[in-house]
Amino acid sequence: MRGISFLLFGTVAVLLAQTADESVNQGIEAFQKGDYATARQRLSKALETSPENRRARAFLALSLAGSGSCAEAIPGLRQEFSTNPEGEIQLLAGLALVQCHLGQGRLADVYPVLADLKSKFPSNADVLYQTARVHMRAWNEAVAEMYRRAPASYRVNQLSAEIFETQGRYAEAIAEYRKAIEKAPAALNLHYRLGRALLLDSHEPAALREARKQFEAELALNPSDAVCEYQIGQILTAEQDAAGATLRFEKAVRLNPEFPEALVALAKTRIAAKREEDAIPLLERATKLQPEMEAAHYSLMLAYRNTGRSAEAQREKETLDRLQRPPEGEFTEFLKKLGEKTSKQ
Repeated sequence: MRGISFLLFGTVAVLLAQTADESVNQGIEAFQKGDYATARQRLSKALETSPENRRARAFLALSLAGSGSCAEAIPGLRQEFSTNPEGEIQLLAGLALVQCHLGQGRLADVYPVLADLKSKFPSNADVLYQTARVHMRAWNEAVAEMYRRAPASYRVNQLSAEIFETQGRYAEAIAEYRKAIEKAPAALNLHYRLGRALLLDSHEPAALREARKQFEAELALNPSDAVCEYQIGQILTAEQDAAGATLRFEKAVRLNPEFPEALVALAKTRIAAKREEDAIPLLERATKLQPEMEAAHYSLMLAYRNTGRSAEAQREKETLDRLQRPPEGEFTEFLKKLGEKTSKQ
């Protein structure tokens, strides 16, 4: 089995053992250089004379994993991950456990280790990277199994459509959703997904009509679907049917009072009808539900301004300015310097 490269874990800087045992220090030095065979030899020798040397045991387990002897390494890695007081060793042991379990195809054993790693080291880049790898592998395996075991299922068409959507291949997604609906016309969410794919592909009048038809079909199956009501309201807005759109947005909000997009859409119809006082509570609720939603703050700023509430309008403007301000940071500073360099040329 291929060994684990601890050199990839760039955020970890393991210190040499504070011990008089030269074999331990030499073993750790070899480990840090990626010479796991030498590390195993030195650390095993150290443990022959000092079997209770904790750092020797820890780095021996890590060296075993690094050289591909995961079956032999796993008991020691578990022990060090659970009980070692040194955070850096604990992190290395957890990451090695994840890779060993992955190498043996034991995803079920990976998840609890990842959960502990994320709890102990929530911002560590290596932990986040390994989490992404594990989820990607689980996804790929589940997809492969679905295509292998249930190739004629409507779920295969649905999954294919969703993958096409993420790739921006909307025409192909639409075709797959239609196939899924042919196989399972009463399945929930298919008509909604088809309607959304139609809108993503085009806003031409024919596409709007077909998308609305699909949202109505979804509502026939699930009358409490607030998102479909909202989508139909958006289509009616595009078709300049303000009265019809308002009714749909009102229904969406009744079905789900904590639906910020629907609250904002309904508030905009109130503002357009010069009913700002009725719009303000809707927008205030939306900004509480989703504090970073620029559209809600902008509409609330207008509603406050139009009703003479200048102080509140200014507060919303300041919030909006903050949300629209580019984030400061290393990359932003780089772009600023690049702009300065360009201006001097």
